[in-house]
Amino acid sequence: MHNKHKVAVLLAAYNGEKYISEQIDSILNQLNSDVTIFVCLDKSSDRTLELINQYVKSNINIKLVSHSARFGSAGKNFFHLIKSVDVSGFDFVAFADQDDIWLPEKLSRAASTLIEKGYDAYSSNVLAFWEDGKKKLIHKSSPQAEFDYLFESPGPGCTFLFKVALFREIQLHIINRYDDIDLLWLHDWFCYSFARFNGYAWKIDSKPTMLYRQHTDNEVGANASFTALFSRFKTVASGDGLNLVLNQAQFIGQDSLKPVGNLHSGRIGFLKLASTFYKYRRKPIDKVFCLILFLLLAVKGFKRKAY
Repeated sequence: MHNKHKVAVLLAAYNGEKYISEQIDSILNQLNSDVTIFVCLDKSSDRTLELINQYVKSNINIKLVSHSARFGSAGKNFFHLIKSVDVSGFDFVAFADQDDIWLPEKLSRAASTLIEKGYDAYSSNVLAFWEDGKKKLIHKSSPQAEFDYLFESPGPGCTFLFKVALFREIQLHIINRYDDIDLLWLHDWFCYSFARFNGYAWKIDSKPTMLYRQHTDNEVGANASFTALFSRFKTVASGDGLNLVLNQAQFIGQDSLKPVGNLHSGRIGFLKLASTFYKYRRKPIDKVFCLILFLLLAVKGFKRKAY
């Protein structure tokens, strides 16, 4: 790419003094990209605010959006950023966590993909890494299914890049429905579901261009083991996961979709979902989990919790 594209990077932070400098430096060192970082700091008890202020004083491309509010989760922090940041004059918008390392070509590769292939948004696989030197590819790029967006994200939000036109649509929806923001759980899953439901084209790239740090303070980590898969299965089977699906569908306006209607239709609805289990997740193993889950719920039933 010969021209530097202007990218607004929305970074959510909380008690991040240990890694945030490495994260910010890796964003500032992006190739062929003119970045501005908008930081929203959940009220913290460590030196994160001091470190961010040092960056703000030395770099006009770093802006502190908030540092005194208490959001309570990364998702709520990101929703505040989405609502608050003026993206006028930018070509693209990206999300960033506080503790990862972006490889130098991360943004330029994503932007080139959107421009050259005609996609509206981008995400990718990531290379998870641990303090002991272990690394593992986290695979998210299996072929998209018709309704996978109702049940899963397309990868970590820190891999996302949006064309600004799509981001503005997401932003407008968040602003208009902000009083109901507690219906939502994860910002990345919401953005993917909103985009796919509204006909936007999304690319999930198989090439990782960032190092996804794993440590005890991660709110949502790699979750790659069978134990983690089984734990998530139990969460969904208990009804908690399906409540998240239905709450998000309500927020976005997806109630007219057949799968959402079937989730509301008792045991018969779950049998219908089981007959089309392959439409709801990308990975083959996750499709099988869907089949088992829907058959189980067709037997035991499901009662939605009122919001």
